[in-house]
Amino acid sequence: MPPSADRDRLAELLRRNAEPLPPPEEAGFGACFDRFGEARIVLLGEATHGTAEFYRARAAITQHLVEHHGFRIVAIEADWPDAAHLDRFLVHRSETPFPGDAFARFPTWMWRNAEILSFVTHLRALNADRDWDARVRLRGLDVYSLEASMEAVLRYLDAVDPAAARQARDRYGCLSPWHATPERYGREVMFGAKHPCEPAVTGILQDLLEKRLTYAAEDPEAYLDAAQNARIVRAAEQYYRTMYRGSVESWNVRDRHMFETLQNLVAQGAKAVVWAHNSHVGNAAATAMGREGEFNIGELAKTAYGDAAVLIGFGTDRGTVAAADDWDEPMQCMRVRPVRADSHEALFRAAGHARSLTDLRGPRARELREAWAHPYLERAIGVVYRPDTERTSHYFEAVLPEQFDAFVWFAETSAVTPLSVPETQPGESETYPTGL
Repeated sequence: MPPSADRDRLAELLRRNAEPLPPPEEAGFGACFDRFGEARIVLLGEATHGTAEFYRARAAITQHLVEHHGFRIVAIEADWPDAAHLDRFLVHRSETPFPGDAFARFPTWMWRNAEILSFVTHLRALNADRDWDARVRLRGLDVYSLEASMEAVLRYLDAVDPAAARQARDRYGCLSPWHATPERYGREVMFGAKHPCEPAVTGILQDLLEKRLTYAAEDPEAYLDAAQNARIVRAAEQYYRTMYRGSVESWNVRDRHMFETLQNLVAQGAKAVVWAHNSHVGNAAATAMGREGEFNIGELAKTAYGDAAVLIGFGTDRGTVAAADDWDEPMQCMRVRPVRADSHEALFRAAGHARSLTDLRGPRARELREAWAHPYLERAIGVVYRPDTERTSHYFEAVLPEQFDAFVWFAETSAVTPLSVPETQPGESETYPTGL
């Protein structure tokens, strides 16, 4: 742990640099983020997957960027087919954001909650008076929807090219025995009991891309959806095939896919807001993740877009969180322990603000950045929370001013409000195996 004098100085610098924020529900909250309005991509993190204040704050920031700074894409750490339900609701093609099969797998509360319902209802109202090309769209970035994405590709090809659909069914047959439990596919390939399906799934994507002009002429929106689902199948096959080689390689496959999806979404000049965990949003090169060979969306975005990508982290000290004890266990409203004294979050706690925004860019923050140039611990809670082993399960080292461009702090937070769901559907978990 750094000497107490260094921590005291840092806390004082934070006290002077951090700007107090009103509650996210107040009208002035979003305007505090006008300074990021010129960015191409604003990435909004979260320190847990189940904290209401993080969702409400990201909603207020996003709504302000949409209404005042021309942002039109919201990209979330969720599967593309599930996010498509929210998107159809936004653009008035559906009357509900949560049909029975949307976000029905563990962890259901991560996106199927009251905070998201309020957010998408607001965006739907904004879209009502906009031309189609100016409407806000919501897209999923993640890679876990192997079965649903295969079905979406085949359904599309059945409608536009039955011969291609028959060929695609034959190729996807390579994965069919494992579509509900894809982690078993990775194990079979790892131990030589199964040949990889990469050539088959790549061939389907290549055929779709080669026929883009023909397919997209009839319905560009449907073609975009099918092509993205084909990309997901290819990425998912690689993800589950590499999962047994080690966590670093599979993590990198996942985050590269999410970043490439984001690049495709902004390729035509649209400005995007990303919602994902701090572990995906912050620059991995400034953390223990980077030292272990992992990269993430934030690092890739900084490399590709420089200052046009703004990375904003979120943190809390104490309160409650929606999480589970273990995989596929029921959600609980769990008590969050106060952060460790040797953590970044403890510095924010010592600074004394109930809510704050700390802008770590520019000359005003130079003294703070220089004093904060060494690593502290940082807490990351995913869909599983294990307070009894919190140090080993949920903390990692990071240099926060190199990890984020800005940081949003809530001293005390509460759990999201889950919405009712149908009986849990079989299939891969949305955040398996990392939970982040």
